[in-house]
Amino acid sequence: MNNTFLNMASIGDFDPLNASIPATKVEITVSCSFMVHHLEKQNCFGRTEVIDNTLNPDFVRKFILDYFFEERQNIRFDFRLEKALGGIPGKKCGTIIVKAEELNNCRESVMMQFCGNKLDKKDFFGKSDPFLVFYRSNEDGTFTICHKTEVVKNTLNPVWQAFKIPVRALCNGDYDRYVHDFIGEFSTSYRELSRGQSQFNVYEVVNPKKKGKKKKYLNSGTVRHQTRCTVFLLSHPAQPTSLHYMSPYQLNTYAMALKAVGEIIQDYDSDKMFPALGFGAKLPPDGRVSHEFALNGNPQNPYCTGIDGVMEAYYQSLKSVQLYGPTNFSPVINHVARYAASVNDGSQYFVLLIITDGVISDMAQTKESIVNAACLPMSIIIVGVGPAEFDAMVELDGDEVRISSRGRYAERDIVQFVPFRDYIDRTGNHVLSMARLAKDVLAEIPDQFLSYMRTRGIKPSPAPPPYTPPGQPLQTQI
Repeated sequence: MNNTFLNMASIGDFDPLNASIPATKVEITVSCSFMVHHLEKQNCFGRTEVIDNTLNPDFVRKFILDYFFEERQNIRFDFRLEKALGGIPGKKCGTIIVKAEELNNCRESVMMQFCGNKLDKKDFFGKSDPFLVFYRSNEDGTFTICHKTEVVKNTLNPVWQAFKIPVRALCNGDYDRYVHDFIGEFSTSYRELSRGQSQFNVYEVVNPKKKGKKKKYLNSGTVRHQTRCTVFLLSHPAQPTSLHYMSPYQLNTYAMALKAVGEIIQDYDSDKMFPALGFGAKLPPDGRVSHEFALNGNPQNPYCTGIDGVMEAYYQSLKSVQLYGPTNFSPVINHVARYAASVNDGSQYFVLLIITDGVISDMAQTKESIVNAACLPMSIIIVGVGPAEFDAMVELDGDEVRISSRGRYAERDIVQFVPFRDYIDRTGNHVLSMARLAKDVLAEIPDQFLSYMRTRGIKPSPAPPPYTPPGQPLQTQI
């Protein structure tokens, strides 16, 4: 049996097949009061978890929706009853509370572990069965639940299992936003938690009711954060789930994209020497973060011999650097643009191949870099790998709307984007997948090249004389 509450807040009609590019993403948090059933959202988005034996469920599960500024998006909430509701039919049976907040473009995840010490005894025949509940502060000053730990039975000194949580879920990328944690409660922030195990990460658990009644009340125990927060920005190449996983049996998706495009475009390069750069990693020996580093480890000479040399440098770099974020495109684009700016006679044309998992951290700077580069002899190919959403990449492509930055439009379209997953052969034929990718990803390069030359009035150089092997007499035909 489903009951539909029609007096919900209206947010619009959403058609995923004909939708335009969303302005941003919002996170929907749901809680209820005076109800005995769980929330279910059918068809489009999924359902919450079931919460037993409460009239005021506070659901941990969040829903991430694309928000379209120019559209009206209606959302309907349906409820499945665990048992029949009491009261008079047609009368109010409770309230649903929906909170929405725009999501920050934060990719970090954090690993945390907590333990308690000398917590209050709550059970008559035993000790306590403590668990932690984390609440994130919202922009309006309210708090919403973001994580629950497991219950540790019959102890006043619990050690909860380590858990991994996106920083976006914990504080929406705001390191100083407080996380509200109840035997009692305490408040802290992600910035404080990120210090790891220290004297600053031991928190007194205070029960406000007890504090108001007992003059000598100190606390209800302490909770200690006992592991350092570890930031996970990109999966480790040793893990099979990583897009960079180096399998002994087949190329990973990064390598397939690199080989597919590189083996064709290298034939248009006279010396077959290619500078290969990485972005988003901690470099040895000091662990500094770089968004523009040589894959071969030689910043003075980042050139590799042929695409095979680039592939080898890529594999070696995975063994020596630690993948890290954020993911910034603009430093690499500006790097190539500096070379392109030094050539204005048409003797050279530069093609930058970027292979990415789809997340970009410096969108505004990247758009400005592309607008600046549009007047230079260069093109940019972006290949998206993995299952991520590539809305930002589509915007950079500029096929439908010319890319602009601060009111200035790009002189010409120089970006071609394709998602690799659209070209993967269903039978597992990687050779066919790579051939399909290369064909489409290089399709716009000739027109981009010609448009630059024509707008500059640069004409093709005279063809060189035919090659004559040494010792062969010249033949002349009259």
